[in-house]
Amino acid sequence: MRETKGRKGKGVTLIKGVQMDTASLTTLARQIKAVCGSGGTIKEGVIEIQGDHVELVLAELKKRNLAAKRAGG
Repeated sequence: MRETKGRKGKGVTLIKGVQMDTASLTTLARQIKAVCGSGGTIKEGVIEIQGDHVELVLAELKKRNLAAKRAGG
């Protein structure tokens, strides 16, 4: 999902609900950031990618056989 609330108008793409251990989640976040050419972080099990990359992230998650759907935001 895309979110701007509390970010001074700057958008981020959020990836929630990924059931992985911390090391796997960190690796996935690093790979998605590279695909998007953007920075990001992991906060409380939610991957945050800087910018509006929803379509790119959805395609990458589906390519990795991870269930993914667009959420409102």
